[in-house]
Amino acid sequence: MTLRATSDGHPLSLNVAKRVLHIEAQALNQVAEKLDPGFEQVVQAIYGCRGRLGVTGVGKSFDVAQKIVGTLNSTGTRAYLLDATRAMHGDLGMVHPEDIVLILSHSGESEEILRLLPALKGIAHQLIGMTGNPRSTLAKQTDHSIIYGSLAESCPLNLAPSTSTTVMMALGDALAFSLVELRAFTSEDFARFHPAGSLGRKLAIVDTVMRRGTELRIASQSHTVRQVFSESCLPGRRTGAIMLVDETGLLMGIFTDSDLAKLFERREDNAFDLPIAQVMTANPKTIFATAKVQEAISIFRDCKISELPVIDAVGRPIGLLDITDLIGVDPLHDPLEATPKVRLWERQSA
Repeated sequence: MTLRATSDGHPLSLNVAKRVLHIEAQALNQVAEKLDPGFEQVVQAIYGCRGRLGVTGVGKSFDVAQKIVGTLNSTGTRAYLLDATRAMHGDLGMVHPEDIVLILSHSGESEEILRLLPALKGIAHQLIGMTGNPRSTLAKQTDHSIIYGSLAESCPLNLAPSTSTTVMMALGDALAFSLVELRAFTSEDFARFHPAGSLGRKLAIVDTVMRRGTELRIASQSHTVRQVFSESCLPGRRTGAIMLVDETGLLMGIFTDSDLAKLFERREDNAFDLPIAQVMTANPKTIFATAKVQEAISIFRDCKISELPVIDAVGRPIGLLDITDLIGVDPLHDPLEATPKVRLWERQSA
């Protein structure tokens, strides 16, 4: 099958894609320039809301509402999705008198929205409209409105919601992130709402992901290599690092399976009966349990190591991070991918 092309020889689909993106980008710029103090009034109303923010719409606007709700909840503004059709058949019961409801409608005249407005006015604390039509019923019957103006849809037929939904979604982001600033919402707060997945793990603290207790291998630096390995075999999750301490329990060094492999490679059999302090990596990189996992990822990447001891305030080992525990936490910058393709023991000694 031959793809259609324009007169300049470029694929038609490429030209269409560029046109769509240019139209929607231009619309966003126009809306940004036209934002007025009414937007600030909306932000302040939501900030002062004692209840939750309900968000509703019809059709594609409902899909946008769902995304806005997700963004709000993840950034500290309690929100819920209100289905306009189901609301008329009992779901209005989820709306509390202290709630504010944000209503999305490009035309501001959607039949379902117009039927819902009177009922919402009698229940919710305030109503906020988001529409392109300043003369619409929605704009006139809500307490506050975000009017983004007339837009040309990027759809070639000027029918399918496209530019309008892009603008609504961007305005939803603008609301959410304006509220982030007002609430002084931090990355630590964000992590509390994202305990799963790479985002939550990167922003989590080391204490929540480190190996501890019986998963650790800790030995005296005065013992021989042979003693250390014969005495530190542990069941359960495997770690390739032994943390070496002095007589007071302070971390003095680290010895890895990679270091052991190097002794075999060099045929240094006599080293097995020497104090491990003579062949360990002294003063290894460490991290505190209160540090962020993202900081640990940076250390793994920059220092090209595979194990990272976790110490307390005086320098005693209380945990260990293994690079395998963090694979997938930073999908764009995987610590393993940032490490040269060499053998494991060569990483540790780099």
